[in-house]
Amino acid sequence: MGAQPQMAHISDTARWVAYYRALETERADALFRDPLARVLAGAQGEQIALQIPGGAGNAWTMIVRTHVLDEMIMRLVREGKIDAVINLAAGLDSRPYRLDLPKNFRWFEVDLPGILAYKEPLLAKSQPNCTVERFAQDLAVPAERRALFAKLGGLCQKALVLTEGLLIYLPEPLVAELARDLRAVSSVHYWLQDVATPDLLVLLNRRWSKALQAANAPFVFAPADGPQYYGPFGWRPVEIRYAIPEALRLDRLPLLLRALTRLWRVLLSQKARLAHERNSIYLLLERS
Repeated sequence: MGAQPQMAHISDTARWVAYYRALETERADALFRDPLARVLAGAQGEQIALQIPGGAGNAWTMIVRTHVLDEMIMRLVREGKIDAVINLAAGLDSRPYRLDLPKNFRWFEVDLPGILAYKEPLLAKSQPNCTVERFAQDLAVPAERRALFAKLGGLCQKALVLTEGLLIYLPEPLVAELARDLRAVSSVHYWLQDVATPDLLVLLNRRWSKALQAANAPFVFAPADGPQYYGPFGWRPVEIRYAIPEALRLDRLPLLLRALTRLWRVLLSQKARLAHERNSIYLLLERS
């Protein structure tokens, strides 16, 4: 008999990502330290990572994303541009426990009841660096979602919304609704996210669709116009970074992909080269 799927629900992807954070934490040259990652991932997180095609070789994508988003968040904190983060589909993220945040900073986590019920006991004895509040909410329920956004918006003055690893799972109409609803909250100033291109979406589904089908969590959202997709909803890009150049900068790109990237820079046209290097985007939006 073949191995049974380790992912049965979309929230199981959070265990998968937490395991990759644990691997990075245990490196001598770690980009970040997340001492909670391994306990949050549990045995299931490791099993998913080992069973998924590519195994630990996929870790660099999650590690680079985590670190780059850390950098972008902390820059806004240091510059005094945000006083809160609203983390949608927060999963097993532990940033308020590991980032050097001010004590009066507010961090709101929103996710499905099951993953929050799993997470809270594991963190009960850990002390966050700022105020952390959690809210159980299905973001696909419009009236409840809007009511929660209004409530959270009233608790801060300059919020950043974080949707790390979320949007790729959502149908385009729901992403559009989120964009409108977040824009309607006057205290939400920024929106930080990762975006796949259509080409990357095809590649990821070719590689991981079977594993994700078991969790009813297909990859579906990849806007053809990239960061410009959000313009009609009242958002403008203020910072754009790309996974492969960032992985080169941080020395996390696997050796084979690093060699191919350098070769393609010589052999491919600029258009083809950029299409390869810019297929995964880290995007900071600001209210326009």
